[in-house]
Amino acid sequence: MTSKIKNSLPILGADQSLAPYLAEIQKFPILSREEEYELAVDWVKNHTRASGEKLVASHLRLVVSMAYELRDYGMSIAELIQSGNVGLMEALQKFDPEKGFRFSTYATFWIRAEMYNMILDNWSIMKIGSGAAQKKVFFNLTRAKRALGIMDGKLTDEQAKKIAHDLEVTPKDVIRMNERMGSRDLSLNANKYEDGEHLDFLEDSAHPILDEIDEREQRIRGRESLKKNLAELPQRDREILIARHLSDPAQTLEELSQKYGISRERIRQIENRAMDKLKSLMLSETDKK
Repeated sequence: MTSKIKNSLPILGADQSLAPYLAEIQKFPILSREEEYELAVDWVKNHTRASGEKLVASHLRLVVSMAYELRDYGMSIAELIQSGNVGLMEALQKFDPEKGFRFSTYATFWIRAEMYNMILDNWSIMKIGSGAAQKKVFFNLTRAKRALGIMDGKLTDEQAKKIAHDLEVTPKDVIRMNERMGSRDLSLNANKYEDGEHLDFLEDSAHPILDEIDEREQRIRGRESLKKNLAELPQRDREILIARHLSDPAQTLEELSQKYGISRERIRQIENRAMDKLKSLMLSETDKK
């Protein structure tokens, strides 16, 4: 269904002029909160194609706006818009209007994440790290250098330490990324696009999204680790630990005492033993990485 919606929307080719596309998407009205909610509910419950199309079309301008924020990382505006539209469709598939927030708020995460993935994939030749620190430095190094009045590609130890402190990363992260970015001359030779403007780098707005992406990845890894290590516990230990800490509502010592036919103190001992074992397993797993 979403593929049909995507095919019904204006298309921007990599070699196509941006002006006609912008003129086309201006025709789609901006939705009120009530209109957006009604369309989203109809889409989620009934998969009504027309509702999905209106919901996506009204946010195509959001994609363009976000593409211009990221326009100076070696990608064309058209490529960024294409990537952002993929993220917009992903948001449509996952959006839940009953959560209480606007579709634009939810879609922003998916749009920007898709753009970031494309940018980082494009820079894979540089072997840029995928960790939170490397992403943060990648998207903020030029801004930080500009704030210090650094106009060339070199950094002194003191400058690297200052930037590292501001970005909450290590000086090694800063120096490594500066060398990688410098080899492409991206920080000194900004591209010019259709409007001929000299384009600036992304500012601090990158931070929340990058942090959210990394937090989400960590939560996923944490759940997977918890599930795997819980399976290593004896069955009764696992059941008691889940009942006491992972159930809503948590079961009381008295309830578990009656269930297993042992004292409340014995339930407490098993709970503590299982928790200690689980922590040990997860810490051991972390040390191996």
